[in-house]
Amino acid sequence: MELFASPMACSLASHITALEAGLPVKVRFVENKKTDDGGDYYKISVNGYVPALRLDDGQVLNEGPSVLQYLADRKPETGLAPAWGTIERYQLIDTLNYLSTEVHKRLFAQIFAPSSPDAAKAAAMAQLEPTLGAIAQRLGDRETLVGNKFTVADAYLVTLLNWCVFLKVDFAKWPTIQAYHQRHLKRPSVAQAMGVEMAERKRRAA
Repeated sequence: MELFASPMACSLASHITALEAGLPVKVRFVENKKTDDGGDYYKISVNGYVPALRLDDGQVLNEGPSVLQYLADRKPETGLAPAWGTIERYQLIDTLNYLSTEVHKRLFAQIFAPSSPDAAKAAAMAQLEPTLGAIAQRLGDRETLVGNKFTVADAYLVTLLNWCVFLKVDFAKWPTIQAYHQRHLKRPSVAQAMGVEMAERKRRAA
């Protein structure tokens, strides 16, 4: 399998998941809509965004929640996604949908998009605090978002919280989120994926 990614973008969650599951996934970084071998990325991802997971038979998955769940289901024994048919699986889907639509697309996509008007960026920034409050409420006093094990939802949330840090959001108002983020940054799969992706960012900036 090949995971097409952009360093420290939402595809980081899939990179973390692949490492966590111990899957033989080759990470290929995309830059300026070109693959690492100079190919046209639009031929892989019709919309040009990451992640894209190309399976061994050539089929492609191109939405974060589907990529995350596909990877998790390759190694069900890891618990990265609860078993199908359990209420925990539907809680996972509920959480992934919330993170991808209400947090990622509605807020961060507006904040980071170069074409986004200043008013839209400001409105999205204003919604970060109440959104973090809602996430803290979802988390409660647990160490993970769904159940009591690290799942793909946590890989996604760590990625989104990294973006908050980039935006200089102070987590002190939400001590549970602050502790959650610091704890999961130390997770080996998270540290390894972020190390690889930060090195790629530095390479591009050199």
